[in-house]
Amino acid sequence: MSLENKAPANFVHLHVHTEFSLLDGASRIDKLIERAKALNMPAVAITDHGSMYGVIDFYKQAKKEGIKPIIGCEVYVAPRSRREKTAVEGESYYHLILLAENNEGYRNLVELVSRANTEGFYYKPRIDRELLKEYSQGLICLSACIAGEIPAMLLKGDTEAAERIAREYLEIFGREHFFLELQDHGMPEQKTANKGLLALARQLDVKLVATNDLHYIDKKDAEAH
Repeated sequence: MSLENKAPANFVHLHVHTEFSLLDGASRIDKLIERAKALNMPAVAITDHGSMYGVIDFYKQAKKEGIKPIIGCEVYVAPRSRREKTAVEGESYYHLILLAENNEGYRNLVELVSRANTEGFYYKPRIDRELLKEYSQGLICLSACIAGEIPAMLLKGDTEAAERIAREYLEIFGREHFFLELQDHGMPEQKTANKGLLALARQLDVKLVATNDLHYIDKKDAEAH
């Protein structure tokens, strides 16, 4: 969950939590960009939990250091409607990564995060499929960590639900803008989810992306985090 020394120069982190993932991020933006530059990374993303508070500072710092800033957010998705203030089968929300591909995507991401806070707040600021369909243009979607809806269904053994949800996101974002996300931090649950995700990718002809659920910059930061 750190920014590794061994990362190849062409690797780009697309799942990154900064200090603005409140109570769940230990990456100071200036140090994050400084480390990415030292590792010769061409770009880096920001995907804080349910918020975009750090986006402007992140953008300015990255541009200053010659690194391409990728603006995103790890949003919370309601199990049904964002207006339903209730849990479904014990779940109040699932994670989903959204990355802005262009200015339209950035504006849509701002709209989604704003509406999540004003209309969908229940423990967390939540969106739903209705909003995603309305504001999907210019956005790239990743299926997120094991707290994402598709991996969560796979971990429950419900492959039919995982396939149905993946098809819904394919319909919303299109084949070129939806990716199944693989992570491996040595957790047994991730290995199980990854097997299901690989099978699903083959079945639906969906592209894969490998991420590191980055919450801090160096391994030595793990204990503090």
